[in-house]
Amino acid sequence: MKYKIILISLSLFLLNGISVAQNLTIPPKNYVDSVDVKQAIERANDKYPLSDQRNHGKWKFLQKFSDEFDGKEINENLWHPNNPKWKGRQPTYFHGSNVSLEGGEAVFRVNKHGDDALPEGYTHTSGFIKSKNKFLYGYFEAEMKLMDAPWVSGFWMTNVSKDWWTEIDICENAPGVTYNRNDLNSNIHVFKAPKDKGDVKKHFSRTKKFFIPTELQNDYHVWGLEWTAEYIRFYIDGILFREAENTHWHQPLEINFNNESNKWFGALPDDERLDGEFHVKYFRVWEAK
Repeated sequence: MKYKIILISLSLFLLNGISVAQNLTIPPKNYVDSVDVKQAIERANDKYPLSDQRNHGKWKFLQKFSDEFDGKEINENLWHPNNPKWKGRQPTYFHGSNVSLEGGEAVFRVNKHGDDALPEGYTHTSGFIKSKNKFLYGYFEAEMKLMDAPWVSGFWMTNVSKDWWTEIDICENAPGVTYNRNDLNSNIHVFKAPKDKGDVKKHFSRTKKFFIPTELQNDYHVWGLEWTAEYIRFYIDGILFREAENTHWHQPLEINFNNESNKWFGALPDDERLDGEFHVKYFRVWEAK
């Protein structure tokens, strides 16, 4: 990582297909660093994470929890074919019709719900799959091609329970919006914690935005997360671009893949750009031996 970028301030911007009438105020950019894409690692094998091809971390591949998406339909032993507890962020409703397996990939689209009536407040649909398994620590990796349309493409982990509500966003990016073309986002959240956690009185997040000198929607990239009791490390194409101390993320988490609208990214439905696709080649998980 080179070329520290201290501040790029852009307060208002006209986004693709989004009018000023929506009255969005886009937060100014604060890139904490840039990603040196020349450090990308070439894969020598599929047995180990891309960032650790010689397996210095002594990773053990968990095939039974991983998915190459090479079947004819979503493996419902591994995945809920939709989100069973969340309808979606308005105005976009999660609908199972928007996810299919094609050519050895999971493909996420929008508005494939046909004539199905949508709940009040929803005008469009997108896709979601959620793991039926929960994980506590390990290495998680997916190769993906993000949407070239104004939608967020997501690969993330979450826990929503009685005492805890936490989240780790491995990939939450909307490069199909011009304003976000060179953004690489990294977020960890605590939305709720037990009362005895006095340092968590309300939602807090540790969010960082990195400049990447390429447009993520133009090609496939590998996202990786190394999660231990001590730290949380974020990778793209084998490049470590962020390390965070693990202060609160010690709960079993579920895996999520989805595409969605999100006003904070300027990613709102544009009826002229409904043909974008989010592709996921595989999901793989390892545990430390």
